[in-house]
Amino acid sequence: MLHKTISKVAFIGTGIMGSAIAGHILDAGYRLVVNTRTKAKADALVARGAVWADSVADAVRDADVVFTMVGYPDDVEDVYLSSGGVLACAKKGAWLIDLTTSSPELARDIHDAAEVVDMHAFDCPVTGGEQGAIDGTLTLILGISEKDLPEEIAELLRTFSSKLCFFGHAGAGQTAKLCNQVSFAECIVAYSDALALAQQAGLDPHAVLDLILSGTGTSGAATTYAPKSLDGDYKPGFFAEYLRKDIGLALAHSEEFGLTMPGAETAFALFDLLCSVGGSRLGGQALSLLYADEADGYAAGLDWSLIEDAADDSNDDERRDGERRYRHYKL
Repeated sequence: MLHKTISKVAFIGTGIMGSAIAGHILDAGYRLVVNTRTKAKADALVARGAVWADSVADAVRDADVVFTMVGYPDDVEDVYLSSGGVLACAKKGAWLIDLTTSSPELARDIHDAAEVVDMHAFDCPVTGGEQGAIDGTLTLILGISEKDLPEEIAELLRTFSSKLCFFGHAGAGQTAKLCNQVSFAECIVAYSDALALAQQAGLDPHAVLDLILSGTGTSGAATTYAPKSLDGDYKPGFFAEYLRKDIGLALAHSEEFGLTMPGAETAFALFDLLCSVGGSRLGGQALSLLYADEADGYAAGLDWSLIEDAADDSNDDERRDGERRYRHYKL
Protein backbone atom coordinates (compact mmCIF):
# COMPACT_ATOMS: atom_id res chain seq x y z
CA MET A 1 0.00 0.00 0.00
CA LEU A 2 1.32 3.44 -0.89
CA HIS A 3 0.60 6.49 1.25
CA LYS A 4 1.09 9.48 -1.01
CA THR A 5 0.79 12.16 1.67
CA ILE A 6 3.01 10.37 4.20
CA SER A 7 6.20 9.07 2.65
CA LYS A 8 8.19 8.46 5.85
CA VAL A 9 7.28 7.73 9.46
CA ALA A 10 9.87 7.85 12.25
CA PHE A 11 9.35 5.95 15.51
CA ILE A 12 11.50 6.68 18.57
CA GLY A 13 11.32 4.13 21.39
CA THR A 14 10.55 0.48 20.65
CA GLY A 15 9.95 -1.03 24.07
CA ILE A 16 7.12 -3.36 25.07
CA MET A 17 4.40 -1.08 23.69
CA GLY A 18 6.33 0.84 21.07
CA SER A 19 7.56 -2.19 19.16
CA ALA A 20 4.03 -3.56 18.75
CA ILE A 21 2.66 -0.18 17.67
CA ALA A 22 5.49 0.34 15.20
CA GLY A 23 4.82 -3.13 13.80
CA HIS A 24 1.25 -2.20 12.91
CA ILE A 25 2.45 0.95 11.16
CA LEU A 26 4.92 -1.13 9.19
CA ASP A 27 2.29 -3.73 8.32
CA ALA A 28 0.02 -0.99 6.98
CA GLY A 29 2.60 -0.21 4.31
CA TYR A 30 4.25 2.91 5.66
CA ARG A 31 7.98 3.44 5.23
CA LEU A 32 9.23 3.23 8.80
CA VAL A 33 12.52 4.39 10.33
CA VAL A 34 13.20 3.43 13.97
CA ASN A 35 15.56 4.48 16.72
CA THR A 36 15.72 3.33 20.31
CA ARG A 37 18.34 3.36 23.05
CA THR A 38 18.88 -0.41 22.91
CA LYS A 39 19.27 -1.37 19.27
CA ALA A 40 18.44 -5.03 19.89
CA LYS A 41 14.87 -3.99 20.78
CA ALA A 42 14.41 -2.84 17.18
CA ASP A 43 15.97 -5.89 15.52
CA ALA A 44 12.64 -7.63 14.91
CA LEU A 45 11.22 -4.54 13.24
CA VAL A 46 14.30 -4.14 11.08
CA ALA A 47 14.01 -7.78 10.05
CA ARG A 48 10.46 -7.04 8.91
CA GLY A 49 11.50 -4.07 6.78
CA ALA A 50 11.96 -1.07 9.05
CA VAL A 51 15.10 1.04 8.61
CA TRP A 52 17.40 1.52 11.59
CA ALA A 53 18.72 5.03 12.38
CA ASP A 54 21.72 5.51 14.63
CA SER A 55 20.33 8.68 16.23
CA VAL A 56 17.12 10.58 16.81
CA ALA A 57 18.37 13.21 14.35
CA ASP A 58 18.89 10.62 11.60
CA ALA A 59 15.53 9.01 12.28
CA VAL A 60 13.41 12.16 12.10
CA ARG A 61 15.20 13.85 9.18
CA ASP A 62 12.71 14.21 6.30
CA ALA A 63 9.99 12.31 8.22
CA ASP A 64 6.43 13.47 7.64
CA VAL A 65 5.31 12.02 10.98
CA VAL A 66 7.37 11.35 14.11
CA PHE A 67 6.12 9.11 16.92
CA THR A 68 7.83 8.97 20.30
CA MET A 69 7.20 6.47 23.07
CA VAL A 70 9.82 6.66 25.79
CA GLY A 71 9.82 6.21 29.56
CA TYR A 72 9.77 9.40 31.59
CA PRO A 73 9.13 13.12 31.12
CA ASP A 74 12.88 13.72 31.27
CA ASP A 75 13.27 11.35 28.32
CA VAL A 76 10.54 13.15 26.39
CA GLU A 77 12.16 16.50 27.09
CA ASP A 78 15.53 15.24 25.88
CA VAL A 79 14.15 13.61 22.72
CA TYR A 80 12.27 16.74 21.68
CA LEU A 81 14.22 19.69 23.04
CA SER A 82 17.91 18.70 23.00
CA SER A 83 20.29 20.04 20.36
CA GLY A 84 20.04 16.77 18.42
CA GLY A 85 16.38 16.26 19.17
CA VAL A 86 13.18 16.20 17.19
CA LEU A 87 12.48 19.94 17.09
CA ALA A 88 16.03 20.71 15.99
CA CYS A 89 16.18 18.07 13.26
CA ALA A 90 12.71 17.33 11.86
CA LYS A 91 11.51 19.09 8.75
CA LYS A 92 9.07 21.97 8.62
CA GLY A 93 5.48 20.82 8.47
CA ALA A 94 6.17 17.50 10.23
CA TRP A 95 3.61 16.10 12.64
CA LEU A 96 5.08 15.11 16.02
CA ILE A 97 3.05 12.70 18.14
CA ASP A 98 4.12 11.72 21.65
CA LEU A 99 2.59 8.44 22.83
CA THR A 100 4.40 8.53 26.19
CA THR A 101 2.39 9.12 29.35
CA SER A 102 4.06 12.33 30.44
CA SER A 103 3.56 15.77 31.93
CA PRO A 104 0.68 17.94 30.67
CA GLU A 105 2.87 21.01 31.12
CA LEU A 106 5.66 19.49 29.03
CA ALA A 107 3.16 18.53 26.32
CA ARG A 108 2.03 22.15 26.11
CA ASP A 109 5.63 23.36 25.97
CA ILE A 110 6.48 20.99 23.13
CA HIS A 111 3.36 21.97 21.20
CA ASP A 112 4.15 25.67 21.52
CA ALA A 113 7.82 25.20 20.60
CA ALA A 114 6.85 23.12 17.56
CA GLU A 115 4.50 25.80 16.25
CA VAL A 116 7.31 28.36 16.39
CA VAL A 117 9.40 26.26 13.97
CA ASP A 118 6.45 25.38 11.70
CA MET A 119 5.84 21.87 13.03
CA HIS A 120 2.71 20.39 14.60
CA ALA A 121 2.93 18.49 17.89
CA PHE A 122 0.30 16.92 20.09
CA ASP A 123 0.20 14.53 23.02
CA CYS A 124 -1.37 11.14 22.38
CA PRO A 125 -0.90 8.75 25.31
CA VAL A 126 -2.52 5.35 24.93
CA THR A 127 -4.40 2.85 27.05
CA GLY A 128 -5.05 -0.82 26.49
CA GLY A 129 -1.81 -2.36 27.68
CA GLU A 130 0.55 -4.71 25.90
CA GLN A 131 -2.26 -6.89 24.57
CA GLY A 132 -4.03 -3.88 23.11
CA ALA A 133 -0.80 -2.85 21.41
CA ILE A 134 -0.30 -6.35 20.01
CA ASP A 135 -3.91 -6.55 18.80
CA GLY A 136 -3.91 -3.01 17.41
CA THR A 137 -6.91 -2.09 19.55
CA LEU A 138 -5.49 0.66 21.76
CA THR A 139 -7.54 3.65 22.82
CA LEU A 140 -5.72 6.86 21.94
CA ILE A 141 -6.10 9.97 24.10
CA LEU A 142 -5.44 13.00 21.93
CA GLY A 143 -4.48 16.50 23.03
CA ILE A 144 -5.95 18.00 19.86
CA SER A 145 -9.44 18.59 18.49
CA GLU A 146 -10.92 16.29 15.88
CA LYS A 147 -11.33 19.14 13.41
CA ASP A 148 -7.64 20.03 13.67
CA LEU A 149 -6.41 16.50 12.97
CA PRO A 150 -5.77 15.85 9.26
CA GLU A 151 -7.46 12.75 7.93
CA GLU A 152 -4.18 11.22 6.78
CA ILE A 153 -2.86 11.45 10.36
CA ALA A 154 -6.08 9.93 11.71
CA GLU A 155 -5.73 7.09 9.18
CA LEU A 156 -2.21 6.44 10.42
CA LEU A 157 -3.36 6.42 14.05
CA ARG A 158 -6.10 3.94 13.24
CA THR A 159 -3.51 1.36 12.15
CA PHE A 160 -2.91 0.55 15.82
CA SER A 161 -6.07 1.68 17.60
CA SER A 162 -9.78 1.01 17.86
CA LYS A 163 -10.85 4.33 19.40
CA LEU A 164 -9.69 7.94 19.24
CA CYS A 165 -10.68 10.16 22.19
CA PHE A 166 -10.21 13.88 21.53
CA PHE A 167 -9.62 16.34 24.35
CA GLY A 168 -9.20 19.52 22.36
CA HIS A 169 -5.86 21.09 23.22
CA ALA A 170 -2.23 20.38 24.00
CA GLY A 171 -1.68 18.73 27.38
CA ALA A 172 -5.32 17.70 27.77
CA GLY A 173 -4.59 14.22 26.43
CA GLN A 174 -1.99 13.75 29.15
CA THR A 175 -4.37 14.98 31.84
CA ALA A 176 -7.09 12.57 30.65
CA LYS A 177 -4.60 9.68 30.61
CA LEU A 178 -3.53 10.49 34.17
CA CYS A 179 -7.20 10.31 35.20
CA ASN A 180 -7.32 6.82 33.69
CA GLN A 181 -4.13 5.80 35.47
CA VAL A 182 -5.38 7.00 38.86
CA SER A 183 -8.48 4.82 38.47
CA PHE A 184 -6.45 1.89 37.14
CA ALA A 185 -3.89 1.96 39.96
CA GLU A 186 -6.54 2.24 42.65
CA CYS A 187 -8.40 -0.71 41.12
CA ILE A 188 -5.23 -2.82 41.42
CA VAL A 189 -5.00 -1.83 45.08
CA ALA A 190 -8.69 -2.68 45.51
CA TYR A 191 -8.50 -6.20 44.12
CA SER A 192 -5.21 -6.85 45.96
CA ASP A 193 -6.87 -5.86 49.24
CA ALA A 194 -9.89 -8.04 48.49
CA LEU A 195 -7.88 -11.12 47.56
CA ALA A 196 -5.58 -10.74 50.56
CA LEU A 197 -8.64 -10.62 52.84
CA ALA A 198 -10.07 -13.72 51.17
CA GLN A 199 -6.85 -15.66 51.62
CA GLN A 200 -6.40 -14.64 55.26
CA ALA A 201 -9.99 -15.64 55.97
CA GLY A 202 -9.39 -19.09 54.51
CA LEU A 203 -11.57 -18.61 51.43
CA ASP A 204 -10.69 -19.85 47.97
CA PRO A 205 -9.33 -16.66 46.33
CA HIS A 206 -10.24 -17.92 42.86
CA ALA A 207 -13.85 -18.36 43.95
CA VAL A 208 -13.85 -14.88 45.49
CA LEU A 209 -12.39 -13.42 42.31
CA ASP A 210 -15.11 -15.14 40.29
CA LEU A 211 -17.65 -13.47 42.58
CA ILE A 212 -15.99 -10.06 42.21
CA LEU A 213 -15.85 -10.31 38.42
CA SER A 214 -19.56 -11.09 38.25
CA GLY A 215 -20.64 -8.34 40.65
CA THR A 216 -20.37 -4.66 41.37
CA GLY A 217 -16.78 -4.99 42.61
CA THR A 218 -15.38 -5.73 39.18
CA SER A 219 -13.07 -3.53 37.11
CA GLY A 220 -10.95 -3.76 34.01
CA ALA A 221 -7.90 -4.15 36.23
CA ALA A 222 -9.50 -7.02 38.14
CA THR A 223 -10.61 -8.72 34.93
CA THR A 224 -7.24 -8.56 33.24
CA TYR A 225 -4.68 -8.58 36.03
CA ALA A 226 -6.17 -10.24 39.12
CA PRO A 227 -6.01 -13.71 37.51
CA LYS A 228 -2.32 -13.07 36.79
CA SER A 229 -1.77 -12.13 40.43
CA LEU A 230 -3.37 -15.36 41.61
CA ASP A 231 -1.38 -17.42 39.10
CA GLY A 232 1.93 -15.83 40.11
CA ASP A 233 2.36 -14.30 36.64
CA TYR A 234 4.18 -11.00 37.15
CA LYS A 235 5.45 -10.58 33.59
CA PRO A 236 5.19 -6.90 32.69
CA GLY A 237 2.69 -5.74 30.12
CA PHE A 238 3.59 -2.43 31.70
CA PHE A 239 6.30 -1.85 34.30
CA ALA A 240 5.33 -1.12 37.90
CA GLU A 241 7.78 1.78 37.88
CA TYR A 242 5.90 3.41 35.00
CA LEU A 243 2.61 3.16 36.87
CA ARG A 244 4.30 4.73 39.89
CA LYS A 245 5.51 7.48 37.56
CA ASP A 246 2.01 8.02 36.20
CA ILE A 247 0.43 8.32 39.63
CA GLY A 248 3.21 10.69 40.63
CA LEU A 249 2.45 12.86 37.62
CA ALA A 250 -1.24 12.85 38.53
CA LEU A 251 -0.52 13.86 42.12
CA ALA A 252 1.80 16.62 40.97
CA HIS A 253 -0.84 17.85 38.51
CA SER A 254 -3.54 17.79 41.20
CA GLU A 255 -1.52 20.25 43.25
CA GLU A 256 -2.13 22.87 40.56
CA PHE A 257 -5.82 22.76 41.49
CA GLY A 258 -5.42 22.36 45.25
CA LEU A 259 -6.98 18.91 44.92
CA THR A 260 -6.27 16.15 47.44
CA MET A 261 -6.57 12.56 46.15
CA PRO A 262 -6.16 10.21 49.12
CA GLY A 263 -6.79 7.09 47.07
CA ALA A 264 -4.07 8.04 44.59
CA GLU A 265 -1.70 8.90 47.43
CA THR A 266 -2.23 5.43 48.90
CA ALA A 267 -1.69 3.78 45.51
CA PHE A 268 1.47 5.82 44.99
CA ALA A 269 2.85 4.81 48.37
CA LEU A 270 2.22 1.12 47.65
CA PHE A 271 3.70 1.17 44.15
CA ASP A 272 6.64 3.16 45.49
CA LEU A 273 7.17 0.45 48.10
CA LEU A 274 6.96 -2.27 45.45
CA CYS A 275 9.58 -0.50 43.34
CA SER A 276 11.77 0.11 46.38
CA VAL A 277 12.03 -3.60 47.16
CA GLY A 278 13.02 -4.62 43.64
CA GLY A 279 9.69 -4.77 41.81
CA SER A 280 10.26 -1.87 39.42
CA ARG A 281 10.45 -4.03 36.30
CA LEU A 282 7.66 -6.41 37.25
CA GLY A 283 4.14 -5.88 36.00
CA GLY A 284 1.80 -3.69 38.00
CA GLN A 285 -0.10 -6.80 39.13
CA ALA A 286 2.94 -7.60 41.27
CA LEU A 287 1.50 -5.17 43.82
CA SER A 288 -0.28 -8.21 45.25
CA LEU A 289 3.16 -9.50 46.34
CA LEU A 290 3.18 -6.86 49.07
CA TYR A 291 0.52 -8.97 50.82
CA ALA A 292 2.29 -12.29 50.21
CA ASP A 293 4.71 -14.28 52.35
CA GLU A 294 8.26 -12.98 52.18
CA ALA A 295 9.39 -16.22 50.57
CA ASP A 296 6.89 -15.80 47.73
CA GLY A 297 8.04 -12.24 47.22
CA TYR A 298 11.66 -13.31 47.20
CA ALA A 299 10.93 -15.99 44.60
CA ALA A 300 9.40 -13.31 42.37
CA GLY A 301 12.44 -11.05 42.76
CA LEU A 302 11.59 -8.84 45.73
CA ASP A 303 14.18 -8.08 48.40
CA TRP A 304 12.85 -6.45 51.56
CA SER A 305 16.38 -5.78 52.81
CA LEU A 306 16.53 -2.96 50.26
CA ILE A 307 14.19 -0.98 52.51
CA GLU A 308 16.61 -1.36 55.42
CA ASP A 309 19.52 -0.34 53.21
CA ALA A 310 17.65 2.76 52.09
CA ALA A 311 16.73 3.68 55.66
CA ASP A 312 20.39 3.40 56.65
CA ASP A 313 21.44 5.82 53.90
CA SER A 314 20.92 9.29 55.32
CA ASN A 315 21.51 10.84 51.89
CA ASP A 316 18.71 8.92 50.19
CA ASP A 317 15.97 11.46 50.89
CA GLU A 318 14.10 10.67 47.70
CA ARG A 319 13.86 7.00 48.59
CA ARG A 320 12.53 7.77 52.07
CA ASP A 321 10.16 10.54 51.10
CA GLY A 322 7.38 9.47 48.72
CA GLU A 323 5.83 12.92 48.63
CA ARG A 324 9.08 14.43 47.43
CA ARG A 325 9.36 11.70 44.80
CA TYR A 326 6.04 12.44 43.15
CA ARG A 327 6.87 16.13 43.09
CA HIS A 328 9.95 15.17 41.07
CA TYR A 329 7.62 14.55 38.14
CA LYS A 330 6.79 18.26 37.94
CA LEU A 331 9.29 19.52 35.40
